[in-house]
Amino acid sequence: MSDLLTPDNAAAIRAQTIIEKLLHKGTVSVEELAAQFGVSVATVRRDLVDLEQRGRLRRTHGGAVPVEPLLYEPFRYDSSFHEQIDRNLAEKRRIGLTAAALIQPGETISLTAGTTTTQVTRSLRPGANVTVVTNTVNVAMELSQRDDVRVFVTGGFLTGGWFSLAGPATAQALSQFFVDKVFIGVNGIDAERGLTSLHPEEAAVIQVMVRQAKRRIVVADHTKLGVVTTSLICPTTEVHQLITDSGATEAQLAPFRQLGIEVVQV
Repeated sequence: MSDLLTPDNAAAIRAQTIIEKLLHKGTVSVEELAAQFGVSVATVRRDLVDLEQRGRLRRTHGGAVPVEPLLYEPFRYDSSFHEQIDRNLAEKRRIGLTAAALIQPGETISLTAGTTTTQVTRSLRPGANVTVVTNTVNVAMELSQRDDVRVFVTGGFLTGGWFSLAGPATAQALSQFFVDKVFIGVNGIDAERGLTSLHPEEAAVIQVMVRQAKRRIVVADHTKLGVVTTSLICPTTEVHQLITDSGATEAQLAPFRQLGIEVVQV
């Protein structure tokens, strides 16, 4: 029997496309979506209502914007927090979408703390059917309504600048899992000096996550390339892939290619 595009399948495809457009652009329009899909405005509005009820977006007059989880409500008026989120946001969204597309159903993945890895979390496709191992509170909260994602959260002390848990209990919990892929957010990555973090306690945790992963993928915008910060995570030679944005120059990327790292620009 040939594959038929049933109403349910068509709605699922529209929903995935809407989320991906939101992550790319930061906003979507009902009129534009109706024209793109060749459906009525009423159909698109129903799609947006359904996605809003599932916590995937927030409707606005004439369209929708990405949802901001209640986890961040205490930071609504914290300018430094929003500056951190908004810095290179479009680039981080593209990186997150590209990284999430690498994840296969049935895999177990781990995610370090950070704004870019949060975008990977938000980009997980509907029906992902994956297990996520994380030491990051916001990743767990953002996935809490996803029945297609199993989430394991470590214990540990809340530390650092991005909702991360660290300490001996964290390292012990992470050491119990072997994962297919780890997505690593960094404060800096330099071909010669390695991957680095601003926080030594976070670096120690990420070291465990790197050691337990079959494939190690750094997600970092171009401002992190060639940067060396306080604490070593691991040598750059331990990384298999680097996903960065189109703002990176060939001079920035060449040292990583020379190490045999697969470089993806988006």
